[in-house]
Amino acid sequence: MQTDLNQQLLAKLASFFPAAKTVGSYVGGEYIVGTGAAVKLVDPATGREFLSYADAGAELVDKAAVAAVAGQRAWAALTAAQRGRVMFEIGRVVRNHIEPLAQLESLSAGKPIRDCRGEVTKVAEMFEYYAGWTDKLHGEVIPVPSGHLNYTRREPFGVLLLITPWNAPVFTCGWNVAPAIATGNAVLLKPSELTPLSSLAVASLAEQAGLPKGVINVLSGYGHTTGQAAIASPVVKKVVFVGSPATGSKIAAASAARGIPCVLELGGKSANIVFEDADLARACVGAQSAIFAAAGQSCVAGSRLLVQRSVYDRFVAMVADGARRLRTGEPLSPETEVGPIQNAKQYEHVLAMIQTGLREGAEVAEGSDGKPAGEGYFVRPTILKNVRNDMEVARTEIFGPVVVAIAFDTEEEAIAIANDSEFGLAGAVWTNNVARAHRVAAQVKAGTFWINTYKVINVASPFGGFDASGYGRSSGTDVLHEYTQVKSVWVETSASPAVAFGYAPGIGA
Repeated sequence: MQTDLNQQLLAKLASFFPAAKTVGSYVGGEYIVGTGAAVKLVDPATGREFLSYADAGAELVDKAAVAAVAGQRAWAALTAAQRGRVMFEIGRVVRNHIEPLAQLESLSAGKPIRDCRGEVTKVAEMFEYYAGWTDKLHGEVIPVPSGHLNYTRREPFGVLLLITPWNAPVFTCGWNVAPAIATGNAVLLKPSELTPLSSLAVASLAEQAGLPKGVINVLSGYGHTTGQAAIASPVVKKVVFVGSPATGSKIAAASAARGIPCVLELGGKSANIVFEDADLARACVGAQSAIFAAAGQSCVAGSRLLVQRSVYDRFVAMVADGARRLRTGEPLSPETEVGPIQNAKQYEHVLAMIQTGLREGAEVAEGSDGKPAGEGYFVRPTILKNVRNDMEVARTEIFGPVVVAIAFDTEEEAIAIANDSEFGLAGAVWTNNVARAHRVAAQVKAGTFWINTYKVINVASPFGGFDASGYGRSSGTDVLHEYTQVKSVWVETSASPAVAFGYAPGIGA
């Protein structure tokens, strides 16, 4: 079976890179196999290794840096309108490859095919959306109190390093690459070593659509080798990282050591608040979507379910019943709603956190008891009830299909519990009281907040976190400012400008 998966993946990869015999990197328009240590890939549905490839390493990073500089110059030499047309074409080409891209993503990342099709469609939307912004990045004329014309220009950084995670590789590829190149930059894209394939495919499709070679370079390999070498490259002028808080702090320190800025989109422990006056049936479906979609491997997962005490037992039972009905299974099956955890390390963490919760006094309303169950990295959708917010399971990001249910009595208590966290990425409230909905939305610290819905994200809306969930914004128009630098230009317009200092030729002694 593992040989079959190996062959399926390489066949899918070869549809984008005809000469591909194994996993490599994409540098300056060339598919290049690395020379570093072996990176082993494991099928999350079985837990068995099926493929290994060589880490890109520092030498390939250097080649990518040279290619990115040349690619950025060629890209910036085009007019803004020309860049926009290329980006629209990238969106069109991605749309024409939704099924093969989705299958590649499902096979390599272990995500349900139904989710992958939707995410690839969103990638096309990302390129289309930012295509429309390429010729609208204008500066301002500032009425300074002198005879000068003062105006600003928004200019690209040059080369950006984008580091993306294993939980949503194709989605985060498009999410970060599209605005980066729309603003005139070239990129070094370092996807997780566990899931580089869909990013390689997107880069190939972008060049088929007319993107100059070297604008997108994909480096397949480890973070401690390839990633560190990329951060250290003198051509990299800004780093964008999506991943865990622990790694994010190291990325920020490495960037600061070079004196370059970074954007961090880190973890979350988002509060999903349900009041007694809510439409409980809708809130129940929303609570399931918030935590069990993508097997809970989502930074915005509604992993803390705060329920008003008067409906706590009833609502937890509703969510448990819904979780029991969700279909867990093979990623490529069209029936599968919840796939496996992507890798062994994360799988072990999820099981350990469930066991920790049980030791702390939580009870399983539905799902796993924290012990391995059968082949692969599957964890049944799990609800832990009778949880307090001071328990470790309520404070630590689990990043799996596990939700902790916490009771509250008043609106003030719900807000206090929601904010009693180091994170501030997302949150939601379910209530039919319009005034309450807006009061809660205003007071909960979160970069994204939903009212009577959950996990609705669009490329046109800004996204990012508060506190330990990171800083900077990675979408909407806000990201156009993140990925450009402002230059202030002063022009003397006076016929007889005053001499502020020094001597003009022919004047005075």
